[in-house]
Amino acid sequence: MKKLVFALLLLALLIPGTGISAEKKKNPLEAWKPAFDPSGAKFTYILSNVSHPVIEGVGVGYRIRDKVWEKSGGRLYVDFRPLSQLGGEKDVIAKLKLGAVQGMMSSSVAAANVSDLLGIVNLPYVVDTFDKLDTFRSTPELWEPFANGAQRQGLLVADITGYGPYGWATTTPVKTIGDAKGTNFRIAQAPVNTDTYKAWDLKFTVMPWPDVPQALQTGVITGLDHTAIVCNITKKFTIAKSFTELNYAQGLFVHLVNKRWLKKLPQDLQDILLTVIAEESAKTRLLTRQQHDVQVAKAKEAGVEFTQLSVDDINELKKAAEPVLVQWSKKIGPDYLATVRKTLTQ
Repeated sequence: MKKLVFALLLLALLIPGTGISAEKKKNPLEAWKPAFDPSGAKFTYILSNVSHPVIEGVGVGYRIRDKVWEKSGGRLYVDFRPLSQLGGEKDVIAKLKLGAVQGMMSSSVAAANVSDLLGIVNLPYVVDTFDKLDTFRSTPELWEPFANGAQRQGLLVADITGYGPYGWATTTPVKTIGDAKGTNFRIAQAPVNTDTYKAWDLKFTVMPWPDVPQALQTGVITGLDHTAIVCNITKKFTIAKSFTELNYAQGLFVHLVNKRWLKKLPQDLQDILLTVIAEESAKTRLLTRQQHDVQVAKAKEAGVEFTQLSVDDINELKKAAEPVLVQWSKKIGPDYLATVRKTLTQ
């Protein structure tokens, strides 16, 4: 009996303690809570993203939220949901087309699943630098076909932000194509990436992002196709301590909007939303340049080794990828791709 009483008392003490512990568990998005009460908004724009808002190209969602609230006088609330709160990108794309979600900042690798034309920004060595990205966005002849590239799916491309240039984070240094041949790279679930890695004749594994940490730790993969910003912020460099600055594409977030929902908004709110998205996205592209430099410097200070392939190796990758560009030009439109490539190499 005494043992039973003691056990019950111990249980009574533990239960409240567990509750307190749960309450004290920090909300990862606490710092981004709105400074206003959105409950009175007449219209709500649910905007999804899979990544963390500490990445500037993601955090723009909150800056859009606050500016739209201010300019609309509290009539339109941008309910921004980062960190995959609404599911993975393929799931959210389906919800976006149906209108269950009104907006999505899709990764550029996933955007090619929405429309082949959107895959142009992920083709190797086309929109591959910050300067080329700015030219692409500011040149109507290049931007307008892209902005209208998902019309058949009922979506509008409102703008783009980024997360830096792509490279290889690896567990052992990759300084030559020969080194790369011995690496198993994780790549995104995207058609352009698959075609590119096949053309480069490199070993790769298509893997969802949440599976990456364990796969790196266990050696299932020995390399990661991603950007220095993301690899450093998400602690991938704690395992993969080498980074090859391949710079074959810019990692982008493509801001997609459900057109049917947008047209139901009063005209002034449509204008406010699209204008704010454009203004904040432009500011964020500048912030992303700065964040890239900062994160690379931090990674180097922490002991990550940064390297670059030789000019000959880069030219070999470009040559090997040329059939991929020819193949995708048929999906994107040969004239459009030719115009983009010509303009960006001038």
